[in-house]
Amino acid sequence: MKIVKIDLLYSAPVEDGWRPSFCRIYTDTGLYGDGEVALSYGAVSHAAFAEMRDLAPLLIGMNPLEHELIWEKLYRQSFFGLNAGPVIFGAISAFDIALWDIKGKYYQAPLSELLGGKQRSKVRAYASQLQMGWGVGRHHAATEEDYATNTRIAMEKGFDAVKINFLTFDEQGQPIRHVDQSSLLSISYQKLIKRRLQAVREVLGPNNDLILENHALTGKLAAIQVARLAEPDAPLYYEEPVKPDAQLLAAVHQETGLPVASGERLYSRWEFKRAFDQGAIQVAQPDIGTAGGVTETKKICDLATIYDIGVQIHITGSNLMTAVSLNLEATLPNFIIHEYNVNTAMPKMLSLTKYDYEPQGGQLTVPDLPGIGNELSTTAFKNSQVITVE
Repeated sequence: MKIVKIDLLYSAPVEDGWRPSFCRIYTDTGLYGDGEVALSYGAVSHAAFAEMRDLAPLLIGMNPLEHELIWEKLYRQSFFGLNAGPVIFGAISAFDIALWDIKGKYYQAPLSELLGGKQRSKVRAYASQLQMGWGVGRHHAATEEDYATNTRIAMEKGFDAVKINFLTFDEQGQPIRHVDQSSLLSISYQKLIKRRLQAVREVLGPNNDLILENHALTGKLAAIQVARLAEPDAPLYYEEPVKPDAQLLAAVHQETGLPVASGERLYSRWEFKRAFDQGAIQVAQPDIGTAGGVTETKKICDLATIYDIGVQIHITGSNLMTAVSLNLEATLPNFIIHEYNVNTAMPKMLSLTKYDYEPQGGQLTVPDLPGIGNELSTTAFKNSQVITVE
């Protein structure tokens, strides 16, 4: 079996301007596999699609079952792949996901079985990024009531854990300047955060989990201030309190005692190992769509077990990425919780894939279909710029 053709898809803008990039790898047997770069937002989507165009010719003629050989070829023959960042690793990730999809279809087995077997058939999930609002016609959370309402919706949907960035928007729902988060926070800013925390906890009650999210925009001093404000709420963990610098992350953990989570801006096993060695993170959050695909992310998760570090896969892609992540999470002994991102659950995003994996009672069922458990829809092809490499 060999790879004969690759379709590269650059989606039309979907929710809030997100533009996902996908690939479909075809073989001479008729089997095909789908993958995705998890870089659909953040002023990098054009680069992600362009990098796939650069790397795709390297796969033509290769055996798709030899995913390790292909991974090494893409990593080394791209030249800049060595110690690369999200763009190159994102493109490698998309192709690697598609290869595992083909492998599962070839062996008529779900990805979880190929990775060693499910330790769980359902995974607990949290509602992520509630400051963005819920559903069509949503608006950014501004008032304390907005934060309470969004949390209430999550609870009504069956979630018992939520993740919120309390620092992103002002009282009019407008983005707060980065410079106002980079050093010590003003008294008025701290009081605003505290009111929002209290509003959310009142809805959550004492027995449900709150995860703090700073999106790496706060400096060390501000991050510690926020942790002190949230201390009575006993956060499950503290995501990206500072930029992904091992020394800074370790300092926040040591100063606050909170488990620190990071990883969406770390790429490859080498970057994660440096963070693990310095005790920087207690919850690793690799994104399968940027960390190097299934092949690399599985290695990162296995490495985390050596350090007794938990894993929560970072998910900000389509339901293609949800399916891949569920398959891997099901196999991990150090899995903590699944990220259900409200951004990726919007209608246009959901239309890009054949299957929609939605939680029931705050849990998602792990797919049992051969391969990754999802594939691109006809809508995805219809509404994308498509380039074919053969």
